[in-house]
This record gives sequence, C-alpha cells and structure tokens, in this order.
Amino acid sequence: MTSTEYDLIVLGGGATGENLADRAVQGGLSVVIVENELVGGECSYWACMPSKALLRSAQALRAAERVPGAAQAVTGTLNVPAVLARRDSFTSNWSDDGQVKWMNSAGIDLVRGHGRITAAKQVTVTAPDGTTSVLAARHAVAVATGSRAAIPNIDGLRAATPWTSREATSTQTVPSSLAIIGGGVVAAEMATAFAGFGTAVTVISRSALLGGMEPFAGELVAKELRKQGVTVLLDTKTTRVTRSAAGVTVETGDGQSIIAEEVLVATGRTPHTDDIGLESIGLTPGDWLDTDDTMLVRGFDWLYAAGDVTHRALLTHQGKYQARAAGDVIAARAKGEPVLDDPWGAHVATADHEAVPQVTFTEPEVASIGMTDAAARDAGYEVRSVDYQIGNVAGASIREDRYRGTARMVVDEQRKVVLGVTFVGPDVSELLQAATIAVVAEVPLDRLWHAVPAYPTVNEIWLRLLEEYGRPTN
Repeated sequence: MTSTEYDLIVLGGGATGENLADRAVQGGLSVVIVENELVGGECSYWACMPSKALLRSAQALRAAERVPGAAQAVTGTLNVPAVLARRDSFTSNWSDDGQVKWMNSAGIDLVRGHGRITAAKQVTVTAPDGTTSVLAARHAVAVATGSRAAIPNIDGLRAATPWTSREATSTQTVPSSLAIIGGGVVAAEMATAFAGFGTAVTVISRSALLGGMEPFAGELVAKELRKQGVTVLLDTKTTRVTRSAAGVTVETGDGQSIIAEEVLVATGRTPHTDDIGLESIGLTPGDWLDTDDTMLVRGFDWLYAAGDVTHRALLTHQGKYQARAAGDVIAARAKGEPVLDDPWGAHVATADHEAVPQVTFTEPEVASIGMTDAAARDAGYEVRSVDYQIGNVAGASIREDRYRGTARMVVDEQRKVVLGVTFVGPDVSELLQAATIAVVAEVPLDRLWHAVPAYPTVNEIWLRLLEEYGRPTN
C-alpha cells in the first residue's frame, strides 16, 4: 500500500470531474482524478456524443427530403452500418487514450481504480489488480461520480436483462423491434434514432411525453414519432416484463402485450454513490449529495460534489458549469483568496435554479431555457406567456416549405423580464443561446426590442414573440 498527498482529490473522471480538476490546477493546486472506467465518462462514451451521432444521419436525410430540389436528389436509404461506424469514431472506439493525453497535458494526475472515501480528506483506491493505495487531500475531496440508469421495480424487468441508455448508444447491431419503457428525453431520443434505422419502436410512458416541459413540446414530438411509424402509448403503466426465445414481452396495465426483440428502460437516473465510502463520513450510501451553490456538501468544509450526483440539473453542460465554480472556489479557499459567492458570482452555480438550458434532439427538436409557464406560476411569479408559430417566420419557410414549430416566451409581469423560453421545431437548438442570455442577464423587454434579428432568419421569432406580447409602456 502506498500513500500520496494532493491539494484536491476528484472522484470521477467524466466531463464534470475533468473540468473541476482543470480549474483547480489553473488555480495553482495539485490535483488527482480517480477513475474506475473510461476517462471522459458517460457523456463521451454512452450518452451525449454517441446518442447525437446516432440521431444525426437520419435527421439530415429527412431534412433533405423536406426541401424540394434536395428531395429529388435523395435516391437511397439510410446506411445503418455507416451510421454505427460514425458513432464509433465519436467514442474513439471506447478508448480513452486521447482523454488521458489531454489530462497529462493539463497537469492532472490519474489513478485508475475504484475510489472510496475512508476518512476525512482521505480516499482509498483499489486498482484493477486488487492492490490498494491511499490518497490524502490537503484541502478538499470532490465527488463527480455521476449517475446511472434507474431500473424501476417492475415485475420481471431485471431478469429480462433490459437495455439502458448505455446498451442503446453502444449497440453494434440494430434490433428489428424495440420496446421503450419511459417518456423522458432518453426515451424520446432513442425512439427517434431507432425509428430512423427502420426498427419497429413502441414507447410506453406512464404519463405524457417529455413531462416537465411545456405540454406542446411532448405533443409535437409524439405526433412526429407516430408519423415515423412509432407506436406511442401514453398514460400507460408497465406491469410485467418477460424474456423468452421469441424476445421480450412487455405487459401493460390496460391489458396490452408488446413483443419486441429488445426492451430499453429509460425511466430516470440514480446516483453513483452506493459504493464510494459515504458511510465512513456519516452520509448514506446511494443518496444524492446536497450542496450549497459553491458545490460544498452541506455539513462539511472539505467535501464538494458536482454534476449529476448533486441532483441539481442532470445535464452535462450544467455539470461542467458547476465544476468550473467548484474548481475555482476550492482554489480560492485553499489560498485564502476572496470567495465571490453572492448570486451570479464567480464561485457559485446560480443558473442551476431557474436558468437551465436543455435541448432534446428529437424531431422536431425541443430547446428550452428557464421556467415553463406552470413552473413559474408554481414558484409564485405573476406570469404572462405568449406563443407563436415558428413556421410563420420568413426564415423558417425558407428552411423548409412546411416548417412546423411553436415558440413560447414566459414573462415575469412584475419585472418585465423573460423567465423562460421554449422552442419546438427543426434546428431550434441554434436559437437557444440567445434565449439563455436573455434569461440569465434578465434583459428588460423594452431593451430586447432593440435586439434586431437579421432577416430572413429563424431568429426573427424573437420579434414576433415581442410583438405578440406588446411593447411595455412602463
């Protein structure tokens, strides 16, 4: 057994852990990352990158088919092996050599193995060969171990060896049929991807599709999925799952039986904290880690957490945002420098509360920032929301002859600022950053009138939303 001391130990080498470590190193600290799988984590190998690579080819093909001139030039069908090969290139064939090279260049040490907290500021690592080493932190330990797919307590589901998002995004073969249990982002995106491959897809959701977003988002995505041949069962409970030589049978509460080659469970996430030694410091294994806005775990002065494991906003970009705040504040506190922890300060993750952007890469895309109408009302805001059909904007009609999409702007009537925006339509992800700036900066509506959108672009939707709202008089 060997012992090594660092200023900061980071558990987890995914995107969040990498960013946290990098910021701390830039702040002058010595940092080691402990990683049990691939450096780069879930996003690089089983989530963001491979899933979007799987989606893109069919989306590009369908987009071309919707534009006269281009449509006549499209004479073939999707080449699925080529799509899978392109996906493999984005994951570097599940090799993390490139990520490790970057880590070395950034001055971050790497210890491979399973890390467990065994005392305050102490982590014991069990290497793949079974040997152990003890790492000691002078200032802090940061947990960035992420989350994994939750498997709900459905009769027979675990025994049926279901796919999770990992199997779906890394598969080397495409099933002829796929049943998807769940109605969130993963379910909707994977339904879109596999429908594009020609798989017979059935989505079984116990509520509406894309719950938590504006209702029209799920409605428009469900409509397009059905147009692509997907069977979408809403408000439908899954009661039993069995696997046999014929495939997987999914039974529902209303008496239906869906038979498919594979079943994908996409019903949420659970934290990777069940075996990282939380019990040794008085916390409960398997729990999410509750932090303040500097990402310090409540009740500790040396333990931090960032990313999915905090349950604040389970999105890669938000995890990286939290990581930047945490890495900077750990360095500042270690060196006795001022901590800027007021809202929107350099050392806090204020945006997690009411300014989280998200894109769902379905057809149509769903891009949102901030609060929905319902969430804002529940939070006590006096709200007025306005909608506009994006297809009525000149720039949208040029992109596609029959562009279909909807935009909603949620306004705080007291302050006359934007609380949230949702866009649903082709390529609306490219509209999101402008909306994010409007929400985060709390740009007054009367100033937004002076942000002139170029013509003819889809960005003209901003002018139409403002016109629909009406120019403020105070």
